[in-house]
Amino acid sequence: MAPPRANSNSAVPPRGGGILGSLSTFWQRTYAADYVGFVLLLVGYFIVQFTVEPFHRMFSVSDLRIAFPHAEKERVPLAHNFLYALFLPLLTLVSTNLFTRAPRHKHHVALLGLAISLILTSLLTDIIKNTAGRPRPDLLARCVPEPGTPRDVLVTISVCTRDAKTEHHTLHDGWRSFPSGHSSFSFAGLGYTSLFLAGQLRVFAHSLSPLSGGHPDQLVEKVVRGDLVRALLCGAPLLGAAMIAMSRCQDYRHDVWDVSVGGLLGWTVAYWSYRRYWPRLGSGRCDEPYAGPPGAEAGGEGYYGRVRDLEEGEGSNVD
Repeated sequence: MAPPRANSNSAVPPRGGGILGSLSTFWQRTYAADYVGFVLLLVGYFIVQFTVEPFHRMFSVSDLRIAFPHAEKERVPLAHNFLYALFLPLLTLVSTNLFTRAPRHKHHVALLGLAISLILTSLLTDIIKNTAGRPRPDLLARCVPEPGTPRDVLVTISVCTRDAKTEHHTLHDGWRSFPSGHSSFSFAGLGYTSLFLAGQLRVFAHSLSPLSGGHPDQLVEKVVRGDLVRALLCGAPLLGAAMIAMSRCQDYRHDVWDVSVGGLLGWTVAYWSYRRYWPRLGSGRCDEPYAGPPGAEAGGEGYYGRVRDLEEGEGSNVD
């Protein structure tokens, strides 16, 4: 009698011996890699935020594009942006999952995806800001050039009279215009929330049903469109993110180019982070996340990653 054939689809890694084997098993059977990556992103963000100064691009005191007044009171302060783009999405995700009696795994990946979206967006935004060194529309009001500065030539930060020690942030932040951090952060958090709601409410979901008169295993895709009310509900977070982005132009902190690129950056990272844990919005199972690593959740079974046949409703006999 021939020995049984090994299952090539098994997601359980072979066990090794000793401490290294145990660590390898733990790494592959849990979300350890995701949390280590998150911590690295968080550390990188704090390093860039508190130790890196921006590139100070040369400017002209006659440039009207950087001659707008400096608004001491912002329409959406940083604390409010955290409220709208972090705590409000957290409340929405948790409330939705509690209302639908979601399992622990669903709670876990919903919040983990949001956290990764926000911190990765923040890190990328700060790296680009400091590298580009683009002057803000209110740079001259921050810089306060010394009297007699030539008007028709390019000058450097050395002509600024604002005290770089007592008002360090106000001065150096004048070269962090591109892209808009408020815009990228708001679209990272509220954009992720919009995607999550669209999946849970099945606004774009396609269902698979047996082919009429055909073999039971032959499936046909049936489009089931969500109603307008649900679609508008899912779009509301994006409108809020757009309003936050536009407020930055009203405060003369950024121009349209800054907020557009910032919003696109946040939305792109939000979509990338969402799709790491959830099927496409057109999937018949868009309201259920991918299964976690074997051993990561109660029950200990499942696959981690994008399983195409499960997403499309094919191949029900997966070992």
